[in-house]
Amino acid sequence: MQTIKKDTYKHHNTGYGPVFQTIDIEHKDYLALVEPDTAFWLLVKKNKLGNLISDKKFIEYFKEKSSSLKKDINALRFEIKPSAVYLNPTEKCNFNCTYCYIPEEMRKNGSEMSSVKMLECFKILKGYFEKILPAGRKAQIIFHGSEPMMNREAMFNAIEKYSDSFDFGVQTNASMLDESAISFLRSHEVGIGISIDGPSSESADKNRRNWNGEGFFDKITPLLGKLNDYSKFNVICTITADNMEYLSETVDFFHENKVRVCMLNILRCTQERSRKVKPDEEKAAKHYIAALERTHELYKKTGRKIIVANFANILIALMAPGARKLMCDISPCGGGRCFFSVSANGDIFPCSEFVGVPEYRGGNIFSDAIDSVLSSAVFRSMTGRMVEDIYPCKTCAIRHFCGSPCPAEAHTMNGGMDRPGAFCAFYEAQVRYALRLIADKRESDFLWEKWDAGTETLFDAETLNF
Repeated sequence: MQTIKKDTYKHHNTGYGPVFQTIDIEHKDYLALVEPDTAFWLLVKKNKLGNLISDKKFIEYFKEKSSSLKKDINALRFEIKPSAVYLNPTEKCNFNCTYCYIPEEMRKNGSEMSSVKMLECFKILKGYFEKILPAGRKAQIIFHGSEPMMNREAMFNAIEKYSDSFDFGVQTNASMLDESAISFLRSHEVGIGISIDGPSSESADKNRRNWNGEGFFDKITPLLGKLNDYSKFNVICTITADNMEYLSETVDFFHENKVRVCMLNILRCTQERSRKVKPDEEKAAKHYIAALERTHELYKKTGRKIIVANFANILIALMAPGARKLMCDISPCGGGRCFFSVSANGDIFPCSEFVGVPEYRGGNIFSDAIDSVLSSAVFRSMTGRMVEDIYPCKTCAIRHFCGSPCPAEAHTMNGGMDRPGAFCAFYEAQVRYALRLIADKRESDFLWEKWDAGTETLFDAETLNF
């Protein structure tokens, strides 16, 4: 019997040859050609597709690069060490947002981490990261919610004592962000993220209210003028059924207030109550893409960009996969792999989305070694979650640009880690749109300046004369 070596393939879609899939990106001239296992893609003019895929020279080009591409995507998926922690200094919150992933009882009557315990926690984290990160590289600590400012004293004390050891960030509803807090955070170069869900109190306060039903849009809006010159400032808008039709107006509002970076995040459906405001995927995608187009119009009109960071990450995942900054849109996702979460009592979870899901507690930072927690069965179920094992993701051409997020939704909403998340059509629409931008050579208008420093174009069907 003749033995065929895998490196002798000459054809695609047969035997040991590469498997290419075509994607209609809804562009008048171009299709995308994707080899999913390596996350390789190429934009091809529709009238040249037949010539390309039957050209042996193209197969040879891919053959030369495939092992390197596979190595790069595997390194991104399986070889990254943790470098960030989402720390909840308190379980309590002064807001009762409809879509919050933290259970209501915790936000009402939960515990908080004392200043003494927080300093102990940071001592442990410092020792851990000094062992695993290169010398001179700081891990990132993001104070997260519930509302971290409700434990301001302990949080600020820890920042002050460990500012030389970590890069800090805080995600806040901004209702308690007074002048002295802003001054402190800026002086210690702490990243500041605030949440605003629309361009007016009518839209922004719909699902973001305190326990008395009061909204805070009018109080929070003036903070934009106090923070818009701060390079480490961003705004998050959570997309729901109630505000999705205002996304373009929201972009206008942010741009008018000189916000440079925002995130338009589709809501998470880990809690039953959040699913009551779950938007229709296709409608949400339509409004989302319209908002992205609006950022482009504003940039061309004013010369000033507003970057939608989570979409920019999708573009980066296509243009330069290793440079992506957010790790929700890849499998395994970043939870338990690139970062982990520490709750107010020290419990360790793969991600903040699991803080209200007790079965995903991997251990406690005060009693268990971090290495042991990260290798626990609970964490392995996260870090071992791969699109190759999920239907229909396993056959999807864009599976490494989406990652079937979010595992917390897959578990709580759809019944298991081997299930997809909540918004397949929404993420698919983003990838198609991103590829259209690339086809029209507009991608840089949606990205940070000098985003492409050090990148290399591996294939260009037009210049290679395929």
